[in-house]
Formats: sequence, C-alpha cells, structure tokens
Amino acid sequence: MEPDVSIDTSSMIRIAVVPVGDIPLHIFRDYAGMLARHHHDIQLSAITSFYTEHQKSPFSQQPWDSGSLSFKFILGGSPPSPWEDFQSNRKIHGVIGICHCPSSPDLDTVVHQFAAACKGYSSSLVQRCFAFSPGDAQLADRNDRGNKLILFPPADQRTQEIHLQTMMQDIAASLLMEFEKWVLQAESGGTILKTPLDSQASLSSEEVIKAKKRRLGRAQKTIGDYCLLAGSPVDANAHYSTALELARLTGDYFWYAGALEGGVCALLMDKAVHKDPIIEEEVKYRYNSVIVHYRKSFTQDNAQRVSPLSFELEATLKLARFLCRPELAKEVVELLTAAADGAKSLIDASDRLILYIEIARLYGTLGYHRKAAFFSRQVAQLYLQQENSLAAISAMQVLALTTKAYRVQSRASIPKYSVFNDVGSSLVDGGKLHHHLVVSLFESQWSTLQMVVLKEILLSAVRAGDPLAAWSAAARLLRSYYPLITPSGQNGLASALYNSAERLPSGTHCADPALPFVRFHSLPLHPSQMDIIKRDPGREDWWAGSAPSGPFIYTPFSKGDSINNSKQELVWVVGEPVQVLVELANPCGFDLLVNSIYLSVHSGNFDAFPISVTLPPNSSKVISLSGIPTKVGPVNIPGCLVHCFGVITEHFFKDVDNLLLGAAQGLVISDPFRCCGSGKLKTTAVPNITVVPSLPLLVSHVVGGDGAIILYEGEIRELWISVANAGTVAVEQAHISLSGKNQDSVISVDYDALKSALPLKPGAEVTIPVTLKAWQLGLVDHDVIASKSTSVNVTRPLKDASSPMLLIHYAGPADNHEEVAESVSGRCLATPLKVCVLQGLSFVKARLLSMEIPAHVGEISLGNDCADSLVKIDPYRGSWGLRFLELELSNPTDVVFEVGVSVQLESDSEFDYPKTRIDRDYSARVLIPLEHFKLPVVDASFLAPSNGKTSEKKKKAEVNAYVRKLISKIKVRWVSGRNSSGELHIKDATQAALETSIMDVLLPDPLTFSFRLVPKGDGDGGGGGGVLAHDMTPMEVLVRNNTKDSISMDLSITCRDVAGENCIEGTTSSVLWSGALSGMKVDVPPLEEIKHSFCLYFLVPGEYTLLAAAVIDDPNEILRARAPSSSLDEPIFCRGPPYHVRVNGSVC
Repeated sequence: MEPDVSIDTSSMIRIAVVPVGDIPLHIFRDYAGMLARHHHDIQLSAITSFYTEHQKSPFSQQPWDSGSLSFKFILGGSPPSPWEDFQSNRKIHGVIGICHCPSSPDLDTVVHQFAAACKGYSSSLVQRCFAFSPGDAQLADRNDRGNKLILFPPADQRTQEIHLQTMMQDIAASLLMEFEKWVLQAESGGTILKTPLDSQASLSSEEVIKAKKRRLGRAQKTIGDYCLLAGSPVDANAHYSTALELARLTGDYFWYAGALEGGVCALLMDKAVHKDPIIEEEVKYRYNSVIVHYRKSFTQDNAQRVSPLSFELEATLKLARFLCRPELAKEVVELLTAAADGAKSLIDASDRLILYIEIARLYGTLGYHRKAAFFSRQVAQLYLQQENSLAAISAMQVLALTTKAYRVQSRASIPKYSVFNDVGSSLVDGGKLHHHLVVSLFESQWSTLQMVVLKEILLSAVRAGDPLAAWSAAARLLRSYYPLITPSGQNGLASALYNSAERLPSGTHCADPALPFVRFHSLPLHPSQMDIIKRDPGREDWWAGSAPSGPFIYTPFSKGDSINNSKQELVWVVGEPVQVLVELANPCGFDLLVNSIYLSVHSGNFDAFPISVTLPPNSSKVISLSGIPTKVGPVNIPGCLVHCFGVITEHFFKDVDNLLLGAAQGLVISDPFRCCGSGKLKTTAVPNITVVPSLPLLVSHVVGGDGAIILYEGEIRELWISVANAGTVAVEQAHISLSGKNQDSVISVDYDALKSALPLKPGAEVTIPVTLKAWQLGLVDHDVIASKSTSVNVTRPLKDASSPMLLIHYAGPADNHEEVAESVSGRCLATPLKVCVLQGLSFVKARLLSMEIPAHVGEISLGNDCADSLVKIDPYRGSWGLRFLELELSNPTDVVFEVGVSVQLESDSEFDYPKTRIDRDYSARVLIPLEHFKLPVVDASFLAPSNGKTSEKKKKAEVNAYVRKLISKIKVRWVSGRNSSGELHIKDATQAALETSIMDVLLPDPLTFSFRLVPKGDGDGGGGGGVLAHDMTPMEVLVRNNTKDSISMDLSITCRDVAGENCIEGTTSSVLWSGALSGMKVDVPPLEEIKHSFCLYFLVPGEYTLLAAAVIDDPNEILRARAPSSSLDEPIFCRGPPYHVRVNGSVC
C-alpha cells in the first residue's frame, strides 16, 4: 500500500527529487519546497514551445488548450515497486537532482554523482540536475556536460521561480514525448507485463496459454495508464474500455479492477466536476465493482505469499476520500470501518501502518477527532513494535497529534491567542466560566485513557532519546492524574522527571508545569505608610477628598461605573519592594523541593526575587513572593516561574482557577488544595497593577516603643512620634490631621514641628509631640468587663479599635509626575495612636443635693460679702442655699486614687477643696459644690411652650449651653502613683443629675419675697439689736417680679410660732399688728419690686416665722410653666421662703 492515495493518483507523474553533492539539508529543503510549491500542474498549452512531434502522436484526443500534466515529487526518491507494471503511476518517470554550487564547486563531480543516483531509477525517462547559485568560475566553465546539468545563476527568489518554471515545462514536454514512444512501442506488441501474482503462479501449459491471452488486455490497460499520465482522459477511456472487454473474456479480474479504477480517474479528469450527484453515483457504482473484482482475484494458493487485499483496501480508501464530506459522513464511516476490519488480514506490517494512517487522516477530515486519535494510537503501537529510535520518534510525533482529542495536549502546542480567546474572554460574572467551556476543559471520565496516552508518549520519548518530551509527558501525567496513581507510581514519575532533567541543559524551560500547584492567594495587608492618594495641584488643600484607601484606587464606597470596577486597580511605586501571597500545594506522597519560585512578569518593568521552598507530602503552604518595580507602566502577573525537578516552568493562576472550578462542579478528579488540608479560598483575580514614578515615603514610630500606651480613663500622657523619610524623593508638602474615633482625646499636636522641617530630604527625621487624654469607656466595654469571670483580672487592657489616627498627607515636588496621566503623586501616612484604656474610677451614680436654711429677718443684709463660703444667701429667694453635685465613685482597679475638686471662680482663679482618697475595691462619695448660677430674668421666649420645631431646638440648645458652662467651671482631677494623673469625665454624669432639676438650678422664681426691718427714727438699724417683745416693730415685705410681664396678685402675710400655729388670728393670738396683712391687691411691674409696710407687736418673746404668699388670679404663660395647675381657670398660689424672727425680752 501507498500513503496519500486518491482517485487522482493514477494521473500523477512521479519525479524523484534527490540531493547531489554536499548540499546542506536545510538548503535542500528550501529548493525542494520551491519546486513542489508551484509546479504540481503544468499546462499543456505552456509546453508547446518545448514539444516536438517526431511521429504521429498516439494521443489523438490530447486537450492542448485545457489539459495539464500532474506531478508528484518524491523527496529523496523511493525504491522501485513490484506493482509498477500493474499501475504505471507507481513508476519514477523522472529524476531531478538539486545541487548547491557553493557547497559543490566541482561540477564534473556533480554530474558523475547525479548519473550514479539516476541508476537506481531504471524506469526514469527524463533526468535533470538543477545547480543553484553557481559562482563566476562555474558560469564561465564551457565544458560540455550535456543537457542534464542546468545552472541557475544567483538571483532573487521570483527570478529563480520563473527560471524553474521554464525548466519544468521542458521536463514536462520531454516526458510527454517519452510517453508517446512507450505507447507506440506497446501497441506494436513488444511489451511483457506481469505482477507478483503472476510470478507466483504455476508454469503449467494451461497457465502459459492463459497468460498469452491476457497480455493484450493488460497492454491496453497500461496504455490507458500512460494516456492518463499524458493528460488525455478521452484516449485513456477508450483503451480502458478495450482492456475491460479483454479482461472479462479472459477472467483476469485483478487487471479488470485496475482498468475500472483507471476509467473512473479518466471520467473525473474529463468532467472536471467532483460534486455532481450523477457523477458521484457513477463513481460509487464503479468503485464498488472495483472492490468486488479485487476480492474475486484472491486465490488460496497465494494467500500466504502475496495478496490483492492491499489494492482492495486502497480502492476503499480512494472512494472514502472522494466522498469525505460531513453530509456523506455515514457512507464514509462504513467504508473506513470495512477498511479497518480488513487490516487484520494484511500480511505486511507496513501496509497495516499505512492503512491506519489513512483511516486516521480521513476521520480527522470528517471531524471525528476521537476516532482519528484511536487509529493514530494504532499507528504509534506499530511504530513502537520496531524497537528503534527512528520508529520511536515517529510514534512520539503521532501520539502528539492525538493529545488534543484526548485533552492532554502540551501547552506548547496551544497557540497563546487561543488560550486567551477560549478561556480569558469567557470570564463573565466576576470570573465565572461558561459551563460548556468547563466541560471541554475537563472530562474526568477519560482519565484512564488519558493516562494510557501519556504513558505511551513517555515511553516513546524515552526510546526516542527526547528528554524534554519525556519530561513534559511525565509532568502532565503527574499533575493531572496524581489521585489515580499509587505512591510508588508517583515516586517513579518523579524519578523520570529527574532523569530527564539530567539530560537537559541547565535552565531548560518547559511549557507544561509539573508540581506544585500554585494559586494566587491575596495581597498582604498594605502598610499604612504606603497609602497612595490623588493629588490636586490646583487646590491649596490638595489632599482634600483623598482619604487613604490603602494601595487600591477603587473602593466599594467610591463613585464610578460599577461595571468597569469589577477588577480592582493597584498602584506600585518604582523602587519600592512589593509582595504577593501565593499558595502552593503538594498532593503527592513525596517531599517536593522547589529550587526556586518567583513571580512571572512579561512587561519587563519588574525584578522578581526567587525563593526556595520544601513541601512535605500532602501539604500546602502560603508563601510571600516579592520584587521591585523598575519602570513606569502596567504590570501583568499571570503566574509564577517555578524551577522544580530540574526544569523551569510557568504556572498560570488562571489554570488553577479553572481546575478548582471544575473540581467544584465535579468535572475533575480532585481539588489539590482541599486534599492537602487547605481551607476554601474565594477565587480572586490579580488586580490591574500600574507602576508610578518614585514618591517620598514617610515611616513613623512612637519614641520608646510602638506598643500600646496603657492609660486609665481620663489620664493625660504626652508621647513623641518620630517621622523619617525612607524614600528617594524629598517631602515638599505635608499636612497633619486626625481621623478615627475619639479625636477629642488628642489634646494637642505640634503641627509646626513638621512644617518647620520641610523640605524633608531622604533620610531626614523629625519628632512630633502629641498630648493624649484617655477617653471614657462606653457602656458596652463596662458590660464586657462585668461579664468576665471572677478569676480574670478586670484591669486587663481592652482590645479597643477606638484609638484615634494621626494622618499626615504629604507629597514630593509638584513637577515630579508630569509623565503620569493621573496625578497620583501624594501619600498619606496613617499612624495609629495606640491606646489601651483601662477602667479607672467608675461612676456608680450622680445626684444633685440641695438644702435651704431659712434666714433671719435681722440678717437680711448680711452674708453677701463672704465669697468663699459654701452657704450663701440666694439673691433670688432671700434664703440660705446649699447645693452639691454628689458623685459616687468606685475603684475596681488595683491602685489607689486621690481625687481632688477645683472650682473656677468668677475671678478666673481656682479654689481647691480637700482631696479624697479611694482605696482599691472601695467606693467614696465626692461632693462637688455648685454655686448659685441663675438667669437674671425669666423670659417667656425661654419658658413658654413653642409650636415650632426650630424654637424647641433653640430652647434645648440654650439650656445645654448653660449646663456646659456650669460644668466647665468644675474640674475633678485624680492622681495615682508618681506618674499617672488625669481628669474625670463628669460631663455626662453632671448633665444626667441636673436633668430633673434644671429649672431650679438655672432659673429664678417668678416672684421673690423677702422681709426686712424698717429703721426707726432714733437711728437704730434693723439689724442692730433685733426685735423686742412689747414693742411695735415696723417691717416691710418686698415682692420682686423677675419676669418681663406685670403681675397682679392678692398678697397675704402670716406669722407662725415655733409650733407652727398661726399666732395672728384666733382668740389666743400672741402677736398684734397694724396695717394690712391679707387681701392686699397689688400690681408688680416687670423686673421691679414693691414694698408693703406693716407693724408687729410681739407679746411673747421667742422664735417666730414670717411667710409671704400671693394668689394670682390671671396668671400668664410664664407663671403656668413654672407652677403648672390642673385647670386653666385655677389661680396660681406663690409662697416665699420662711424668715425667722427672734423676739427678745421677758414675759410680762
């Protein structure tokens, strides 16, 4: 059998192309390729100038206008076939030698070598030797070497192709004339034709007579073959018809089938239509007859020596190739199945090899790639049976063709663009793959067959001596099918990898990765010193609106197109080291040594640092890979470069993501990370990375250590933050601000310390003082402390994320980033002021204590000049007042506190009260005195209820403002040990205590009542000697209106004794009076006071109490707000404080 056979093969003239002289192999291939590329068909009309008709041509129907001669070039030639007489197209009719003159300067030697090469082709009719690129001396050589040596002077390729075309036309004309001679000689009856079938027949007289009868029919069939070679299908058809009649009469079925084949070829040449249904049916009919007659020619006598079965199978393949189209796939498959069944009966293994090759090619043409792969494996098996390196190389190459169908192809055989188009472009919905693509990538049901294919490739590569191919096959086998391989088998594959690597040069790269599995894990937590912000050079506050968002430009809280922000963007700076976390997995049963692994970057602007890793069996590990950006521009990190098992391979993150997706959907055998004990990790893509020019880089630390400062609630501490420029660019601009919670705890920051140090050059350092005050722990924190077990120390520092943050926005020179499209030219240094707040003195409760002591009438004008006294006359009530804010404090800590209270006086000085000591686990009450802080006037706008929300808010704001003013005058400070001191937060407690009595504390009474003695005419003061019994004592009651409205009222005065009995009215009254004491109608103007005079005559000395009261019949809104009543018509009763009167004297 012959490869690449078709119906048209019968019309092709075979020409052997052989190298002559010392021509390099690649040059020979170039010239032979130029010859075969353009000169398969030579038109008959183009050779008329070279053709000479010596006698009348036997090809009377030669189509000179439309016909052509077809050539088939056999590189290197081929041995003569025993079937040349049966099919003339099997003969080598011409020999073309190719010589490279610079490599073979002696042309005479070239001629002799070419003549020697032509002796091996006895059937050749035309011989030419093409000598390319001759030198000047060779062109000038005039020695007569005949017309077989043709020189091609040096010229461009186009000129040489034209010259070569001319020479091929000459060869075609020469061959046509030789064919004419052969046909004329055959018609004369001088030709003896026989086949191996005839040579094996017996020489009985009967067979000799039968052979003589068949000779004429065979001659007609052979003449028909030459007519086809000469491009005359009409003449060929006539001779084939005669041959068919003669072969049928003589029972020569084998030659009959050959004549039928030639007739089909002549039919197609004449019609030149291959897809005509009528022609197709005719071809199928005739070729079915061909197959039947080849089968009839089979005899049992020569079955063990030579058989026409190969011709029967060739005819089957020719018909299948003719019909090979998807719409006729069923018929083609039936023909190929019949041919495959016949392979078992072939005697020659080479025939079986060619048959399987052709079947595989035809299945591939139909698109049946798995069937094609199956027969390709049969071809490889036949090659592997030959036990030689060349056969092993052929087997390896054939098996490589099957890997695509079995989904085990080498990555080197996949074009890069197809990988990105097929996989990368199908990433939708945040990185998910379409289901059909996942199915095409992973087909676990083929695992056993895929393993067998890879083992065959590994075996053939080892036999062929190709260590790189062997390493690739072992790597694919181990990486993809480790769950199905025993530990000993895994160790064997590891040994095969190491053995193959020993035969490879150091640093060899392979497209197929082995172990470990590598996936992108995450980016490490970015240091706060490296936060990058956008800079607006057109604004004075260039940092405004550029809160640090870490290394990422995109945050979920930023505005923008949500569609285009599906992948984060990352900014790196030239010259600053960066890190990427990747996870490695070794799911096999041996220790895996990774000699080096580093990030794979193809953009050329990143230097990666390799590290070595050892992975124990069935383990995974997260490692950090680092590098330094070197140039401005985008950076793409598709994966890692791994040097393992002696070879460098590139591991793509995308491949592992696809693998894990297939494992999640049950399409692959196993998840290598989960079987190694690694937790489930959400698939994340590597962000889009952009490298910007160098920026300044500030780093900070707290002087004395970066640990958290432990403070009690309210403790004040000063710390120093050292800031240094670790970059290569000077800091030109800087701004300090605060962020985070409890910003009020930062009492002061020395902003000028940093500004005075600008520009901060690389390597320079500056210290910034900061004063902190520990904040008060919230209720949640106290609950946490209370819920702790009694065995746990409650003074343990709380892990509080409420520490404030010191932000320093800084930037380099303004012209440092002109080449960057976006002004990403600033940074933000975020320095957390780490404070662990311990619970200090805790508030148990707070309350307001007040005491009112009646004043004596004789003391009305005394006591106001004692500013330091806690007990003072209330100018708005006329009585002694005493008010305290009582704070009950508990000390749950293990230290002792001393608490002191200081009050700010009106002279802006402070008055300190004695300190209170609170031991551990004890409580104490601290009294904070409140001076009489009153509003001078009661205004309706303040007290009266308002209908609008704005007025209500204003009233609350005014009240809160007065409360804060009151609280700000009181400081409660504590000291513990030598260095700890602080201030208690009493604002909340004080405000809560004052909420219930805010009106009493801040506002005066609408009416103020007071009594005084009227000086007598003799000059005695009212307070000189007091009140005497049996003496008429003149007095005055003063009523002050503290509102802005006039008040009308009924005024009454009552005097009571020590028993509380009314001593004016009744039959047993002990006090006489003159003037009016009740029923007095008076009007008090706004913000003024009135006086009412009366006299009392005390009959009995002792202690008496004077009370003034008023009934207001028509109260205004202010009075009702201060003294609410159940009914709007109900009068309001106002009573003043009691005044004591001490009456001296004796009882008469």
